[in-house]
Amino acid sequence: MTTTKQSERTTTAEFPRAEVTERDARKVAEAARETGWARPSFAKEVYLGHFRPELITPHPRPEPELAARGEAYLTTLEAFLRTVDGRAIEREALIPDEVVAGLAAIGTFGIKIPTEYGGLGLGNLHYNRALMLIGSVNPALGALISAHQSIGVPEPVKQFGTAEQKAAFLPRCAAGAISAFLLTEPDVGSDPARLHSTATPTDDGDYLLDGVKLWGTNGVVAELLVVMARVPKSEGHRGGITAFIVEADSPGITVERRNAFMGLRGLENAVTRFDQVRVPAANIVGREGQGLKIALTTLNSGRLSIPALCVGASKWSLKIGREWASERVQWGRPVGRHAAVAHKIAFMATATYAQEAIVELAGQLADAGETDIRIEAALAKLYTSERAWEVADELVQIRGGRGYETADSLAARGERAVPVEQVLRDLRINRVFEGSTEIMHLLIAREAVDAHLAVAGDIIDPDVDLAGKARAAGKAGAFYAGWFPQLLVGAGQVPTSFAEYGPLATHMRYIERGSRRLARATFYGMARWQGGLEQQQGFLGRVVDIGAELFAMAAVCARARMQVEDDAAATGRAAVKLADAACRHARLNVERLFDALWTNTDAADYTLAREVLDGKYLWAEAGIIDASEGTGPWISDATPGPTTSEDLSRRMVT
Repeated sequence: MTTTKQSERTTTAEFPRAEVTERDARKVAEAARETGWARPSFAKEVYLGHFRPELITPHPRPEPELAARGEAYLTTLEAFLRTVDGRAIEREALIPDEVVAGLAAIGTFGIKIPTEYGGLGLGNLHYNRALMLIGSVNPALGALISAHQSIGVPEPVKQFGTAEQKAAFLPRCAAGAISAFLLTEPDVGSDPARLHSTATPTDDGDYLLDGVKLWGTNGVVAELLVVMARVPKSEGHRGGITAFIVEADSPGITVERRNAFMGLRGLENAVTRFDQVRVPAANIVGREGQGLKIALTTLNSGRLSIPALCVGASKWSLKIGREWASERVQWGRPVGRHAAVAHKIAFMATATYAQEAIVELAGQLADAGETDIRIEAALAKLYTSERAWEVADELVQIRGGRGYETADSLAARGERAVPVEQVLRDLRINRVFEGSTEIMHLLIAREAVDAHLAVAGDIIDPDVDLAGKARAAGKAGAFYAGWFPQLLVGAGQVPTSFAEYGPLATHMRYIERGSRRLARATFYGMARWQGGLEQQQGFLGRVVDIGAELFAMAAVCARARMQVEDDAAATGRAAVKLADAACRHARLNVERLFDALWTNTDAADYTLAREVLDGKYLWAEAGIIDASEGTGPWISDATPGPTTSEDLSRRMVT
C-alpha cells in the first residue's frame, strides 16, 4: 500500500473487508497479550495450585500522606454530590453542565492524574471510593467519570505517552476536558481482528482517519478521543492497530447518533464517523501496531472502575433492603424477620462485603505496584458485575411491587422515592461493558492455562512439526514431573496452618486445598481434551469461576484481618463474622462448581443449540408477532465516507 497524498481521497476499495478466520482472530488476540510475568500474581498462582497469601498480606495500605489527601477529597466530593439531583438526570436523560463544572472544579476529572500535571495524584483506592459515591447519586455520572479517566485519554497517556503528550493532554484532562475511548465498531466487538477503521499515512507524515465507531461512552460531549484504527502496512510503516489521540472537533468527525439504552439514561454514548480526519503522527500513543496492547494494559487497572460502581450499587441496595425489611410488617412481624427474606438479606450483606474486599485489595495491589494484577482486575470485573446484579435483583424481590415502580411514581403518591428499578436497569450493562462475562471467562481462562501452554502448547499446535512436538513432549514431561506432585499435599491439610487468621483460618486452609484441587482439575481437562480444550467453554468458565470464588475468600479474609488490626472492638469482630459468612457461601459455590466440571449437560446443550440454529425447532417459536421484522438490518452499515447526518456533538461547559 502506498502512502496517500493530502489532496487524494482514500477509497473504500483500497481497504477490502477480508474475511477473518478463527486462527487469524486468535493470532491478533495473542499478539496483544502481555506474555511476560515480571512480577508475581496472586491469582495466577491460585490457578496453578500455589496459594501464596504473602502476596496479599499484610493487606496493602496507602501512605499516610496520600490517605489524608484522599480522605479530604472524598469529604469535598460527598459535600458536592449532596447538591446533585440524580433523579433529574434520570428524568431528563442528561447530566447538567453545572454538575460537570462542579466536579471539574474540585478535581474529579484528574483524580489519578499526577499533581505535576494538575491532577490530584491519588491512587486506585480513593478513585474507586469516589466512583462509589458518584455512582450512588447517579450511575450515568459514574460512567462519565469512569470512561474519561479509566479508559479515556488520561490512563493510556500516563502509562505510554511521551513527555510532550503528557504535558499537552494531561493538564487539559485534569481541568475537565472530557475524553472518550473508541474501539468498538458496528461489526466489531471483542474480536479486534475484524477492525475496519483505517489510519492512512500521508506523504507529509500525518494520518487520515476513516471509519465508524459505535458505543463511544462520552463520545457526544468529548473534547479528546482515543481512537483505535488500523494502519496499512507499507514502506516505512509497520502497520497494525494503532492508538491515536484525536481532537474531537477536528474536521471530518461527526457524531451521528446519541444512543439510548435501558439504563444509564444520562449516558453520552455516540456513533461517531471519521471521514478523512487528519491526525498528526505526534498523536500516536506508543507506536504503530501497539494499540491493542496499550488498550489491554490500560484495562489492567482501568477495569477496577466498573467493580467500584458495582460495589456502590450493592452497598446502596443493602441499605435500602435492610431499612425496608425492618419497616415493612407482614403477618405480625417485619418481613426481614421471616426466613425467606432473611436469607436474601444475608446474601446481600455477604455479597456486598466480598465485592468491596476484592475491589479494595485489587486497587491497593495496583497502587503498590509490586504484583501483576491483570488477572485480579479481570476477576474483580467478572465477580462484582455478576454479584451486584444478583444483589439488586434480590432487592427488587424484597421491595415487591414497589421495587418495580419508579421513584417518581412512588413520590407522586406520597412514598419515599426509592429508585430500585433504576438501579437494576443501570447495573445490567456491567455484565457487558469492558468485556462481557463470557469474554472475561475466556480471557481469564487463557491466562490461567498460560503456564501449561508455555510448556505443552507445541504438542497440540497443528502448525508444529513432529520434531517440535517431540521436543515439547520432553519439556512438558519434565515440568509436570516436578509440578504435579506438589498438588497432592499442602498447608491446607495441616490443622494449625494460618492460625494468625483466627476463626478464619479454616477458610484459608480451604482456599489452599481448593487451589491445588483446581490446578489438578485443569490438568485433567488438558489431558482429556488437549487441543480441543479451548472449545470446552463451559469447563473453562467453571474453572475461572472457582478461582474467582477462592480469590474472593482470600480477599475477605485479608480485609477482615486488617479490620481486626485497625479496630479489635466492634468493627473488627463484626468484620470477622461477615467474612466467615461470606466464605461459607463461597465454599458452597465452589463445591457446586467442582461437581459441575464433570457432571453437566454441556455436550447435549451444544448439540441442541446447533440444531436450534439450523432451524430444526422453528415450530417452537410459532404463535408470536415479532414487530422488529423489517425495521432494519441486524448490523448497521459502516461504510467509510462523508456523513449524511447532522452532527450531534456538544461541549459541556467546565
